[in-house]
Amino acid sequence: MYSVKLWIQCVMAKELSEDTSVQLSIKTLGGIATLIAILVGMWFTLQADITEAKELPVAPPPDVSRMEFDMKDQNIRLSIENTEKVVDEIKLQLIRMEDKMDKLR
Repeated sequence: MYSVKLWIQCVMAKELSEDTSVQLSIKTLGGIATLIAILVGMWFTLQADITEAKELPVAPPPDVSRMEFDMKDQNIRLSIENTEKVVDEIKLQLIRMEDKMDKLR
């Protein structure tokens, strides 16, 4: 840890000027060039995708109209209400049957 602090102090003590040299290895330069090439390729691919998306046809209108949707919704709600009524009737019949069974005991 001390060596890192010493290195930072040494680097901070130097001033940048025209005589300052930066040493990069061939490997690092190759990595930077590869990264730039990848970013440029991604940029052009993205631009091509955007252009293609602009040329796509407009989505067709929905298959179900609002009136048809409302009618189906109303039908479903009526079915649920009818089912509730039938369940209530079955509950009443069950209560009657239980009462009859109690009387027979």
